[in-house]
Amino acid sequence: MTRIDDTFAQLKSQGKKAFVSYIMAGDPDVATALAVMKGLPGAGVDIIELGLPFTDPMADGTTIQLAGQRALEGGMTLEATLQMVRDFRSGDQSTPIVLMGYYNPIYSRGVARFLTEAVEAGIDGLIVVDLPPEEDAELCIPAQAAGLNFIRLATPTTDAKRLPKVLTNTSGFVYYVSVTGITGAAAAQAGDVGPEVARIKRSTDLPVIVGFGINTPEAAQAIASVADGCVVGSAIVKEIGAGKPVDEVLAFVARLAAGAHSA
Repeated sequence: MTRIDDTFAQLKSQGKKAFVSYIMAGDPDVATALAVMKGLPGAGVDIIELGLPFTDPMADGTTIQLAGQRALEGGMTLEATLQMVRDFRSGDQSTPIVLMGYYNPIYSRGVARFLTEAVEAGIDGLIVVDLPPEEDAELCIPAQAAGLNFIRLATPTTDAKRLPKVLTNTSGFVYYVSVTGITGAAAAQAGDVGPEVARIKRSTDLPVIVGFGINTPEAAQAIASVADGCVVGSAIVKEIGAGKPVDEVLAFVARLAAGAHSA
């Protein structure tokens, strides 16, 4: 049982949906990003997705691309991202952290070294968007052997033939991408998402969390009502990118979390 598994078990026992928030490590600088990260649990966040900055983020829209650029220009690295997790863990041993990013920085570090360091730092799960199931031996299977959840994305184009392959070796939760395209590109619609979540849940006992296109408390409530929870990323990153003070960013997150938890 990972922290992710424990969190979903607790939420289920309380009859609550999960609220997952995404921020980019090191955006706009390490101190600000860490201050936001430390404040997320108090704002109602159940699971933190921490973006690993990368130069070619193909699944991300402009908002998160710019966040990654700001972080990289500020000197953010994989090592600095792991240190950010260690600093967070010094005051919080219970909130799950999912590292979300691309394979290149992990490959460059060396898979075995990375996994050892990730577990030691306090990371609970990985979302690596450019590694398909056909490459499970590369990272997914070693990660799970090391005790990390490996979370896979399903999309509106994941048909009945492809879905079993996507679900194989997936753990923690399934991340359903509510819109076809990149992050922040369109608004998620509960009427479209609900049947897709139900279809996925017929094939797995894992929680299904919906992300992409959720940017208001009302949208968080609507999407969480037809899934096991929701993810908000671009809307939060946009507040950070606008230079909002940490307390204002966290107040915005708290409103989103309240929406999801009221579903």
